[in-house]
Order: sequence, then structure tokens, then C-alpha cells
Amino acid sequence: MRIPKPLSRLIEAFQKLPGIGPKTAQRLTYYLLHVPQTELEEFATSLANLKKETILCSVCKNVSESDPCPICSDANRDHTQLLVVEQPLDILAFEKTGRYKGIYHVLHGSLNPLDNIGPDEIFITELLRRISENDAKISEIIIATNPTMEGDATAMYISKKVKELSSNGETVKLTRLGMGIPTGADLEYADETTLREALEGRRII
Repeated sequence: MRIPKPLSRLIEAFQKLPGIGPKTAQRLTYYLLHVPQTELEEFATSLANLKKETILCSVCKNVSESDPCPICSDANRDHTQLLVVEQPLDILAFEKTGRYKGIYHVLHGSLNPLDNIGPDEIFITELLRRISENDAKISEIIIATNPTMEGDATAMYISKKVKELSSNGETVKLTRLGMGIPTGADLEYADETTLREALEGRRII
């Protein structure tokens, strides 16, 4: 049976999303046929405004409505402690623990030569600039990249670059999340207890 073009276009659009296969895309599309038009229009408006009404914080690169973001502009945060994560979702995971009170830096990815993702494709240069300028007097950098091959490679690269800065006069403590995060896992899926233990068990690198 030939699927009407409006439906097939939406099915194709859904399939471009991560974790959405052909069958799930079809189910979502046919489900939306039964949603009231007003709700569909609200959904469409939310999608249209997703990028229009958000920006990347110029300091930490987190997604926000304001610049700097609420975390960077919060005077009650510990601005001497900087936690480096791969994605904005990782910040949400750490904030849920209620234990971390420092600031963040979002890389928006990890080093992956097979996919042609090098240091220039993610926000490593901006991180090193923050450390080099060190206006906030950063004393510890916690590298919280995912415990995957790409995450470990990114952590090693950042560690090497930060140590090069340290040799030029900067003295910053470098730590990596401790045990608790299983190898190959994504931080956004870790529970609060696991992340808390990983923070408390971080090690110097």
C-alpha cells in the first residue's frame, strides 16, 4: 500500500532522530493523526522555536535562554571547580545529584577520528582558553567524559593540553571521575547514586 506523502515525509523525518527505527517512526506518525489539531500546532511551534529561542552560553557552551547561563552567572556556585562533560544532558544528570556545586564546560561531543571529529569540531579550544585566562581562578578541572574509547581519548587529550598550560605557569588540579560509571556507558543514563560516587571517587590524572 502506498503511504500518503504527508505521512511518508514525517516518517522519514522521525527516522533521522537517534534511536528511532522505521517501525517506531510509523507508529509515531500514525499516532499524531489522532492528536487534536491545536496540540499538533503547539508541537510544531515548539519545534520551530527550539533553536530560535535558545543559545549556547558564551562561557560554558551549555544550552540556555540567557547569556551567560544561570549556572555561570550564579555567584553562589564554586567557580574554582570546573566539570567538563560531553553533552548538555550530562549537566542535568549531575545537577540531579545535588552534590556538585561548581561550574561546567560542555564539549558537545568527543574526539573520534573515524568520524572526522577532532579538537576543532568540539569546544576544546574554548575550554583551554577559559583555563588559560583563568579569570575565575579555577583550581580543579574534573574531566567527566563518558567511559568509552572516545571519551577516554578526549580526557587524555585535554589532560595533555592542560598540563602544557601548567608548565607555562598555570597550576590546575586535574581529576577524572572515579569508579561507579561502567565502561562504555553514557553519563546521561547513570543514576544519581552512581554519579555521586563517581564524583566522590574522582582521581588525579
